[in-house]
Amino acid sequence: MRGPEQGFLLLTSQLGDPDRKPLTVPQFRELAKRALAAEREVSSRDLAVEDLIALGYDPVMAQRIFGLLSGANQLREYLRRAADCDCHPITRLSDAYPLLVRKRLGLDSPGVLWAKGNIALLNRPAVAVVGSRELKEQNRKFAEEAGRQIAKQGYILVSGNAKGADRAAQEACLEAGGQVISIVADSLQGKPLTKNTLYLSLDDFDKEFSAQRALHRNHVIHSVAELTVVAQCTWGKGGTWAGTLTNLRNGWNPVCCFDDGSEALIQLQNRGVEPVEMQALQKLSLLMQPTGFISL
Repeated sequence: MRGPEQGFLLLTSQLGDPDRKPLTVPQFRELAKRALAAEREVSSRDLAVEDLIALGYDPVMAQRIFGLLSGANQLREYLRRAADCDCHPITRLSDAYPLLVRKRLGLDSPGVLWAKGNIALLNRPAVAVVGSRELKEQNRKFAEEAGRQIAKQGYILVSGNAKGADRAAQEACLEAGGQVISIVADSLQGKPLTKNTLYLSLDDFDKEFSAQRALHRNHVIHSVAELTVVAQCTWGKGGTWAGTLTNLRNGWNPVCCFDDGSEALIQLQNRGVEPVEMQALQKLSLLMQPTGFISL
């Protein structure tokens, strides 16, 4: 692993240590901007506290960043434990890193994605399916049909492995012979290793579930796909609502939603979401055509 890639890991990961305080996304973004402006690479091999002060940091913050970059031995041991669990890091500098995520999120894209499974599934045409955890029967059938059609039409399904729409779509896709990228909010350690599935985590490979992690991964679920399909949504609250609005605000990809007549559907339609019936899923390429986005 190259020095800059090690730097991404050292700066953004807890490395299995709950007392380790990596940089937040805004802090990491700010460091990247300062380093780019100074036209130098921040690496763990030759950086000194004085270099960070020269970038405009106060001595306390400079020492903190330098301390994070000085954990090479801790990183080496963490990578060994990850490899024992078939988990591997993909840094923003890696050729395997999702191109759409890097393009759409820029410096807000995760510095590191932890992966378990078939990394070859990345950077292939994908469709994201999102939705509520508690599904109405008609919405469940829609999510399942979305999964089947994604498999049948040769796309990769992207979802969050959560109860409800995520798993309904995933299971239907896999049963139809398809392939899934599952962006999880819990540990990768217990996930099965199969050729048709890739599990990704925005945080350390062994970090347990939290509601904050569940919300945080939404921007990757939406931005890695060429189309987002909403199976069911609750108006004004929940991760599906928040993630979909963020997608619309940034115009990452076209969004369609099952035309279930709900208040959430009406509100999303007013914001640029295309309402669709079940049969529209039979031609996903048509749904990928931009329909225009209304500013929120």
